[in-house]
Amino acid sequence: MSFSLDSINTLIGQTPNASEHGGLVDHMLGFVHWFMLVLGVGWSIYLAITFYRFRQKKTAKADYQGFRGHATTHIEIGVIIVEAILLLGFAFPLWSRQADEYPTSPDTVRMRALGEKFLWNFQYPGNDSLLSTWDLRNVDGATNTMGKDLHDPNGKDDFVNPGTMKLPVGRPVIVDVASKDVIHNLALVPMRAAQDATPGVKAHMWFKPVKEGSWDIICGQLCGPGHAQMKAILEVIPSAEYDAWAKEQSAGALKKTTEAEAAAPKAAAH
Repeated sequence: MSFSLDSINTLIGQTPNASEHGGLVDHMLGFVHWFMLVLGVGWSIYLAITFYRFRQKKTAKADYQGFRGHATTHIEIGVIIVEAILLLGFAFPLWSRQADEYPTSPDTVRMRALGEKFLWNFQYPGNDSLLSTWDLRNVDGATNTMGKDLHDPNGKDDFVNPGTMKLPVGRPVIVDVASKDVIHNLALVPMRAAQDATPGVKAHMWFKPVKEGSWDIICGQLCGPGHAQMKAILEVIPSAEYDAWAKEQSAGALKKTTEAEAAAPKAAAH
């Protein structure tokens, strides 16, 4: 493995990056880890010297004046400068890009993630590429887990994939995130993306997967006694395979919706 600023991330066991913007995140994290390593080693050496030089002796004499040099002041100023560089040079530009420059290309996948104690459900648009409108007041645990507006024609072919977020590689993904009950957090570690799922708030995040694979999705907020078991699967597959899967799921959802609508007048008549 060739050395780079990000090498320390691998050494401490960080999950490999699988998103387009994740390289910038890893670069910033690598800088922070090296900086904290230097500070930690430096201050540890300083403490060791201090403990040795000023250890208790038989003829101990208190020094009420303290340290008279300016080295510590210079170090503190240096730390502040490095932190400012991290914020202004790395964090702010990255945040601005992810917060403001949402993708608009035709191949963008738009989906919805809804958290509850203690699981994740994922809603996908059908062949029309349009998600239904939704409201938590529409949620029905048996027939409408996502709170879809059943009268919205855009949602007739929408389908729900519980427990697994399946995505195509190489295409931007926008995820609408919300919660049914308490605050959760959709943490997609390999995508270097996370978003709080807050009741009453419709939040959003986006990323672009660049690597195929399968990883755990975790909840990044302590949400109750089942928090540790609140996991799902993130699966990134070839784009053509994803399209075939989504087309099949959409056709099944549309058929089910059509049959339910046809049966409704008959049930009302009886």
